[in-house]
This record gives sequence, C-alpha cells and structure tokens, in this order.
Amino acid sequence: MIDPTGRVMMISGANRGIGAALAQQFHSDGWIVSLGARNIGDLRSSIQGWADQDVSCHEYDALDPASGDAWVNATMDLHGRVDGLTNNAGIGHMESLADLSEDVLDEMWAVNVKGPLHLIRQALPLLAASGEGRIVNVVSLSGKRVKGTFAPGYAMSKHAFLALHHAVRHATFDDGIRVTAICPGYVETDMTSSFGVDPAIMIQPEDLAETVATVVRLPNTATVAEVLMTCEPEVLG
Repeated sequence: MIDPTGRVMMISGANRGIGAALAQQFHSDGWIVSLGARNIGDLRSSIQGWADQDVSCHEYDALDPASGDAWVNATMDLHGRVDGLTNNAGIGHMESLADLSEDVLDEMWAVNVKGPLHLIRQALPLLAASGEGRIVNVVSLSGKRVKGTFAPGYAMSKHAFLALHHAVRHATFDDGIRVTAICPGYVETDMTSSFGVDPAIMIQPEDLAETVATVVRLPNTATVAEVLMTCEPEVLG
C-alpha cells in the first residue's frame, strides 16, 4: 500500500453526492484535497465541519476548458504537486431515444467525455512526476451495458468515457500512473432520487468512496482497471 499522507488529489464535482463522499474519504485518509465544482459557494458549504488547511476549493466547469487549466495550475501553485485526479463531474439527461436532442447529446458529450479528457491531459505531466500518479474515473454501469430503453444518450456518453479511460490507462502505464474506473449502479444521490427505485437498496456514496480509496492506495504492481459496483443483479456480459 502507498502512503497517501501529503499527496494531493484533485476531485471534480465535489460539492455533493459521490464527489462529496470521495472528498471527505480521501481527506480522512491523509490526502491533501483540491476540490472543483461549478458552484463554489455550495462547495464551500459542503466541506464545513471537516475541512482544514489541507482542503482547497476551486471553480470548475467541465463546459469551460479554461477553468480546468486554471484549477490544475492553482492546485500546483498552492501545493507544489498533483498526485491524483478523480473525474467525478458529470451530467445525466434521461430523454428517450425519440426525445433525445442534438443539444442535450452535445452537452453530455462535452461534460462526460471531453471534460475528463481535458483535465487528464492538463494534469498528466504532474501525475507522471509523482511516480505513483492515480486517476479515478467515475463512469457508471451505463458505460458497461444499456439497460432496456433507459437514457440512451447518457449510456452513449458513458461508453465513450469508459473507452477514454482505457486509452489513458494504456498510454500512461509506463509513467507510473495507474487508472481505475469505478462503475456503480444506483447510488443514493440527488440524481437518482427521481428514478423510482427504493433508496434503501441503493449503494451509499460513503461505501463507494471507501472502495475507491482502497484501490488508489494499492502499489503500482497491483492496479485495478475497473470496479463494477451494484445493488441488484446485473447482466453485464
């Protein structure tokens, strides 16, 4: 296991749900956390009660590549290093195939695929300098399968994100960077509250975060490419 103490992890979409749970988990494990979100006021409110000098908040909008550049640069200026990047920011539009518009599809492509791609490329030199860089891509089981007629555009964007994940995993291996995709099913968050699924059966964000934190502590000789996490039987083959 690597010791995360003093290492710097960037986390996008960190103001609520999975991102907020990941931020608190990484911090409790000893990471310095650099948090990005579109609404910095909500982000600052979300960390009250546990944040200290090892937590910084930054404006980040996946639709604005310049905000990603500024966030990476600000993290380096503040902390002098970047050891990890967690791509958690994402959006989900649940339109049917007949109702899926070009504008909605373009927005999901920009946020769910191009946003992580831009952040990864900007952070790569810093992650390589770490020698034990870590990238976590919060994808979805919708990147592994299409569930009936549910949200085809969302599934398309998440399949593309998973393809990006594996491309980065292969391209960065020799630089000591290890890349893991976390692919959960239903997680109890704001996003899933309208799905009509009993929240009592859903994955808890804290359990997902603990799993991710365990994986990123593994040494370079024990990399995990994908973690599939579900609260119900799934047909994935």
